[in-house]
Amino acid sequence: MSGPGDVRDLMTSLEESLDLLRDYTPDEDSFDPDLAEPMPTLLEQCANLAAAAPREQPLRSIHHMACTGGSLMCKAISVMPNVTLLSEIDPLSHMGLPQRNKTPQFRPSDLIFAGRVALRPINDEVASRVGLAALEEMRRALSDQGRLLCLRDHAHSQYCTRIDPESRPSLYDILRGHGDVISVVSVRHPMDSFLSLRQNAWVHFSPDTLEEYALRYMMFLDHHADLRLFRYEDFVAAPETVLNDMCDALQLPYQPGMEAILPAVRISGDSGRSSNRISPRSRRPVPAALEQEARDGDVYRDLCARLGYDA
Repeated sequence: MSGPGDVRDLMTSLEESLDLLRDYTPDEDSFDPDLAEPMPTLLEQCANLAAAAPREQPLRSIHHMACTGGSLMCKAISVMPNVTLLSEIDPLSHMGLPQRNKTPQFRPSDLIFAGRVALRPINDEVASRVGLAALEEMRRALSDQGRLLCLRDHAHSQYCTRIDPESRPSLYDILRGHGDVISVVSVRHPMDSFLSLRQNAWVHFSPDTLEEYALRYMMFLDHHADLRLFRYEDFVAAPETVLNDMCDALQLPYQPGMEAILPAVRISGDSGRSSNRISPRSRRPVPAALEQEARDGDVYRDLCARLGYDA
């Protein structure tokens, strides 16, 4: 409880404070109200400062099947101002894991891989949580630096291997369950991508038929049905126009002239064209047996129609 002395000390302090304020009070003759900022102007300045403050960046992702031109399109996105692209990301992928009783590869910075090959391995739930925690920390750190994080999905791990594509969530499912995410899909004519898969020996599913591929492609599209779709053929025909549209959809800055920088870009999965010039190319010839598969394949024809291609 305060005593009389405490009250007197408080009163003395208040008087001294008032005296200081009086010393700084302008004389009536010297005070010009026109020089004082009106309250609406001050509020407007505060609003402008708040609008200029850096906002929390969303996670961004690009999804496509293998051999659909995704590497080229993602390389173009990676050279846009302040963009940091992570290529071929899938925290639930089992590709690259060693066979039983085989010595794991040296990957000292890959926590999920280390967890998968441990004596008591982690499961998909833990792998998802580790992946999301790392992505969130990276997104926040890059955002503080004014940089924009964008992920390139490795959809092949889910849709074109021996696992059931419906047995696990997609990367897009994982990301949108975490928070704000902006995503797009890119596609290519299914016949051309299937031929490229065969040439690269990347048909990791069974049966290794065009119709089975079409079924898996359909699953992929169903799992990303709410996303805007971009066609590889449109991109190579008008790269700057389509890239501008993709950047707009992903809320990324666009800057023309990316072809001059593209030769310096190296990303994983870059197994396609070697030329630095982006333009349409002749399609690979289709073997007679595969042409027959296409004619007989109901799902394949439905897939082509869904994507706007001739079967």
